[in-house]
Amino acid sequence: MTLLKAIIMGIVQGVAEFLPISSSGHLALFKHILGINLESGMLFDVLLHVGTLAAVFIAFFADIKNLVIEGFGIIGDFFVNLFNAVANLFRKDKKPLKKVVRTPYRRFVMLIIVSTIPTGIVGLLLKDITESAGNTLIIPGICFVLTAIELLVAENWRPKNHGRTTEKNAKYREALIVGTAQGIATFPGLSRSGTTITAGIVCGFEKNFAVRYSFIMSIPAILGALVLELKDIGESSVSSTELAYFGVGAVVAGVVGYFAIKLMLETVRKKKYRYFAYYCFVIGLIAIFWNLFSIK
Repeated sequence: MTLLKAIIMGIVQGVAEFLPISSSGHLALFKHILGINLESGMLFDVLLHVGTLAAVFIAFFADIKNLVIEGFGIIGDFFVNLFNAVANLFRKDKKPLKKVVRTPYRRFVMLIIVSTIPTGIVGLLLKDITESAGNTLIIPGICFVLTAIELLVAENWRPKNHGRTTEKNAKYREALIVGTAQGIATFPGLSRSGTTITAGIVCGFEKNFAVRYSFIMSIPAILGALVLELKDIGESSVSSTELAYFGVGAVVAGVVGYFAIKLMLETVRKKKYRYFAYYCFVIGLIAIFWNLFSIK
């Protein structure tokens, strides 16, 4: 890994993360193009995602701040209710318990928690498979094509409730479905944002809420993946120089990702998904044919 290659990969991650075109698929594709063969597992990929995660924190700071505040509020009310429930066993005048999930942001917090559970379970079950999936271009190529199909579904889907679901009325079973979709989308070429946004739209999410939910729900998933990779960092053969290059790539991904959000998020929300679908079809077919006909 050279510094130039780390910077290029950071730019690729920063741009691709915020469009429904699969950043992991593009990373796998550019690893083959640039001849990058790392012995550090998914560490570099995870650090690149952490870089764009920082961009998510900045771009959605108001939402995340409210989610954190309301999350602590949920914990506080839970323990107050627990104390009162025990105390009521010995009281004649029993105190009523508080309604814990009483605001849209508190419901948003609970939805994210519910989505994170199947994401973690599916992600752990598929971890070894997804790590090896990017070693050839055939699986990313197929997944790019699947992403294109997903985006065409999102483009043409007309839910019965006309896409009016937001954090105010989303159901927990819908959060489970979107969280499961995020766990499956760890395959390179299968866009995480495209998959989760499509799952949200199919569940009836309002389009802007589907986009917000997709990006914000990625936070615990990426942090969890980072913890798993850092746990094994002592067993991986990563030099201090290479680790520094990884860090530079992550910073580049964050900076590019921030501007990509500002420039592209509105496009993702308002424009037609079919153009991204066409792009994924082309990239997928190129990857498949490259794998089948390249000279070994």
